Amino acid sequence: MDRRTSLTSALIGLLAAALCWASSPATAAAAHPTKAVQSSAQDGDCRVLAPGASDAAERAIATACRQVAAGVWYTWGGGHGARPGPTYGQVDPTDPASEHDPERLGFDCSGLVRYAYAEATGEDLLDGVASAQYFTHRAAGRFSAADGLAPLLPGDLLVWGTSQHLHHIAIYLGAGRMVEARQSGTKLMVSDVRLTGAYYGAVRIDPGPVTGHVFQTWGTGVWTKAAPSTRAARVYAFPDSTTIRVACQKHAELVTADGYTNDAWSYLPDYKAWVSNIYIKGPAWLEGVPTCTF
Repeated sequence: MDRRTSLTSALIGLLAAALCWASSPATAAAAHPTKAVQSSAQDGDCRVLAPGASDAAERAIATACRQVAAGVWYTWGGGHGARPGPTYGQVDPTDPASEHDPERLGFDCSGLVRYAYAEATGEDLLDGVASAQYFTHRAAGRFSAADGLAPLLPGDLLVWGTSQHLHHIAIYLGAGRMVEARQSGTKLMVSDVRLTGAYYGAVRIDPGPVTGHVFQTWGTGVWTKAAPSTRAARVYAFPDSTTIRVACQKHAELVTADGYTNDAWSYLPDYKAWVSNIYIKGPAWLEGVPTCTF
């Protein structure tokens, strides 16, 4: 179907919530506890610090570490241009420390992750903000905060926040260390991993061929649900059009929205959630996708 986007009333709030950029000094302090330490590449800290990393992960770490060694700045919104790479930032009106970001060529947290893996793989695998990067359909595995660091390998991506608001992301080096673009007024750095407070978990990137049934959503602020029902708990909202992997679909609650009516819902394994097929580009019943048996 030719579908048109709406839900514009939620756009501004959702974009603000989805971005990894530190939104205020208070938010930055909560997300980045002061016990974290900053180290320089000259100290030899920015490198793979444990065995087991894939070749792509090692190259991604090397790319990020070169930016640390070069003294590149964190800049609010940096790295989100048409192509991966440093860009000039923006002023965050809630954060006085960002006043010079438009003069600084650099990255925010997700901009650095995007660039590191693009350089490592030759593909723009992770074009998006922290939440989109964590929920990527290119995941080889995900780990909760309860898993701690034990199962992690260098190159895994660490995230902070909640499923509805993942606001920071960094690259794991091993041995409890990470490389990150932290907040305005600082340069890219190596830090101790912060497992307290808002630590959410980690994702391992698979740069190989994408498996499963991949589609694109449309609309802004489209919520996924814990069950195939509009009354079910909210899990995550797509800030805008998003690439998703669909495991299966089923007929469930009839939904009417944005001029369409459909009772088909799709299960998204990367989100462990459901979404109405109204918001998936394609026919009302997705071709080639099996019926869910649960």
